[in-house]
Amino acid sequence: MDQGANSAQPVAHAFVRAINRQDPDAIAAQMSPDHRFIDSLGNTVSGREAMRKVWAGYFQMVPDYTLAIDETVSSGPIVVLLGTAQGTVARGNELKAEDQWSTPVAIRAVIENGFVAEWRVYADNEPIRKLIAKA
Repeated sequence: MDQGANSAQPVAHAFVRAINRQDPDAIAAQMSPDHRFIDSLGNTVSGREAMRKVWAGYFQMVPDYTLAIDETVSSGPIVVLLGTAQGTVARGNELKAEDQWSTPVAIRAVIENGFVAEWRVYADNEPIRKLIAKA
């Protein structure tokens, strides 16, 4: 493994830990100023501050959102994380077992100068879509 891969993996894993703490400020602190988030439908949000707001809103909808990473593969600045995304869709201030969801996830992160420059998520969002539609 080359030096880039060795330095990129810890940055990607630190980003996951910030996500798992549901901490938009810590997540944003690890993003490059021109960070790009691309969801599994190809929707893109650009910019650190825009993504801080997106994460804050997402954690209001899914306050216990977490990523469980089972495997990490990297090459230079590219890190691929494989695992599971899960959480519970909040109904008011309540988290109910019937509103929990889980889906396999693959994430492609691009690390530049110690920051996450791009975070691209590949996941089947149908489980959470069905729960949101119940609202």
